[in-house]
Amino acid sequence: MRSARVISNIKSSLVQTPAWQRLVVHHNDMQRVHMMDLFKKNPNRFNDFSLQFEGILLDYSKNIITSKTMDHLFYFARKQRVKEWRHKMFTGGNVNNTEGRAVLHTALRNRSGQPVMHNGKDVMPDVLAQLDKMRAFTDNVRSGEWKGYTGKPITNIINIGIGGSDLGPNMACRALCPFADGLRVHFVSNVDATQLSNRLAKCNPETTLFIVASKTFTTQETITNAESSKNWFLAHPDVKQSDVAKHFVAISTNKEKVEAFGIDPVNMFEFWDWVGGRYSLWSTIGLSIALYIGMDQFIEMLEGAHAMDEHFLNEPFDTNMPVILAMIGIWYGNFFGAESSAILPYDHNLRLLPAYLEQADMESNGKSVDRDGRQTTYSTGKIIWGAEGINGQHAFYQLLHQGTLLIPTDFIASVNNKSCNLENHGNILASNFIAQTEALMRGRDAKETRLQLRNAGIDMKEIEMHLPHMTFQGNQPSNSIVLDSLTPRSFGSLIAMYEHKIFVQGIIWNLNSYDQWGVELGKKLARNILDELEKGETLYEHDSSTEGLLQWFFNRRK
Repeated sequence: MRSARVISNIKSSLVQTPAWQRLVVHHNDMQRVHMMDLFKKNPNRFNDFSLQFEGILLDYSKNIITSKTMDHLFYFARKQRVKEWRHKMFTGGNVNNTEGRAVLHTALRNRSGQPVMHNGKDVMPDVLAQLDKMRAFTDNVRSGEWKGYTGKPITNIINIGIGGSDLGPNMACRALCPFADGLRVHFVSNVDATQLSNRLAKCNPETTLFIVASKTFTTQETITNAESSKNWFLAHPDVKQSDVAKHFVAISTNKEKVEAFGIDPVNMFEFWDWVGGRYSLWSTIGLSIALYIGMDQFIEMLEGAHAMDEHFLNEPFDTNMPVILAMIGIWYGNFFGAESSAILPYDHNLRLLPAYLEQADMESNGKSVDRDGRQTTYSTGKIIWGAEGINGQHAFYQLLHQGTLLIPTDFIASVNNKSCNLENHGNILASNFIAQTEALMRGRDAKETRLQLRNAGIDMKEIEMHLPHMTFQGNQPSNSIVLDSLTPRSFGSLIAMYEHKIFVQGIIWNLNSYDQWGVELGKKLARNILDELEKGETLYEHDSSTEGLLQWFFNRRK
C-alpha cells in the first residue's frame, strides 16, 4: 500500500455550498411533517414514489419526502458531480486516489462484450479467461471427475478467507441455497479455532476440498486457518505431502507462496488490485458460490448485477434505484441526524445480508477525512445493522417503534419463496413485512388507543394509566424492496444496487470509498502483541490498560 497523505487542518466546505444550504432550509419545512398527512394529501403517493426494475419493486413512499425534497436531493447529486464520478468508475479512472487504483468490480460482471480499459489495456480478456478457468474447474469437481487422494469425488468445500473473501461468498451461498444441487459448502474466517474445528468435524479428508482465499497469501487469520487445515489433512493415515495438491486450491496473486504451501499453481485463481475485497464476490473469490450452485447460475448472478450496472449508469436520477436510495440516506443522515440504518430482510435465505452490508457500507464510507485530505465537518458513514425480519420483531423492533432515535429502515422481501411451499407460512411472513412498514409510519395516537382499550372493556381509570405507554407518534421512515423471487439474477441486481448506493453516498460526501486505512493500526499492534504473547514477556511500551491485559493473559496461562 502507498502511504496515506498527511491530513491537513483545512475543513471541508461542503456544508457551505448552495445545494447543502437549500436542503437545510427545506428540512426546516419538513421536520414537523407527518407521513400520514402526506398520504392524505396525495392518494397517488405510492405510484409517485415507487419504481420497478425487472422483478424488483422499490417503494420509497413511506419517507418524509415530497417531490420538492427529491428535486433538492437530485440537484445536490448533480452539484457533487455524481454523473462524472460514475463515468470515471466505469471507465477505469483513478477513483481510489489514496492507493492509485481504479475501481472496476463492475467489469467482473460485464456481459456486454464491450471493452473495459485500465491503463490503456482492455481488462475483459483476463476477466473472461478466469471465468473460463472457473467453469472448467467447477464442472470437473461437480461432475465427480476431480478425485481426492483415495479416488473418491469431492463432497465438501471449505472456503478459508476473511472479510470480503468470506462475507460475500458466504452470504451468497446462503441466499442461493435453493439452487444448490449436491456439494456442501462451509466457511471459515475466524482465527478462533472453534469455528475451524466445528467445520472439520463435519468433513472427511478423502472428500474435502479447501479454497484458500487471500490476495497476498499472507493474511494472518486466513493463512493460520489454512495451515491448521493442512495439518489436519496430513495427520490422517496414508496421506502424503503431494496429496495436498488434490485437496487445496488458492485464490491469490502470490504464486510463490501458493506453491510453497503445496498448491499446484495450475489451481491458483487470480484477481486484480482494482477489485476491492468487499466487492470481490463477483471475481474468482466467488469460486465457492460457483461450486455450490453451478457456473451457469453464477453467470446468472453476474448478469443480474450487470443489468443493475446498466440501470445505474443510464437511468435519470429520478428513476434510478441506487441514486434514490443513496440520496434518501443523505437526507436522513445529514439533515435529520440519523446515525444508523437497519436492514431487515423478510427472507430467511437473506439472513446474512445485514452482516454483508455492514462491511460493504461501513468499511467504505466510515471516514472523517475527505478525498482531498480535509477534515469533514459533516456526518458521513452510518452504522448499518439489522437481522431477519420476523425474529427482529421479537428482539429490537420496540426501539424502532417507541425509541427516541430516528432509524431509517430497508425492508426486503420475496413474493415467491423457492425454499418453502407452505402457503400459510408465506402469508404470515408477507403480512408482517407489510404491516411493520405501515405501523412504523402510522404510529398510534391517544384517540385510537383509548377507543381500542374501551372496546376491550377496560375501565377509564386503567385506560388513562396505560395510555402514555401505548401511544407513539410513528413517522419512522422505511423503504420496501420486494423481489418477485430470490434468484441468482435478482440477487445479483440487489447486491449491485447497494454497491452503487454506497458509491453515490461516498461521492456526495467527497470520500474515497475504496480504501480502509483505519484498520491498519490494529493489525500492526496485533503483530507486536502476538510477539509478546508468544515470548511470554512485555517487549513494547503500552498504556496501563494494555499492559494489565497482557499480564492477565501471562499469569492465567501459567
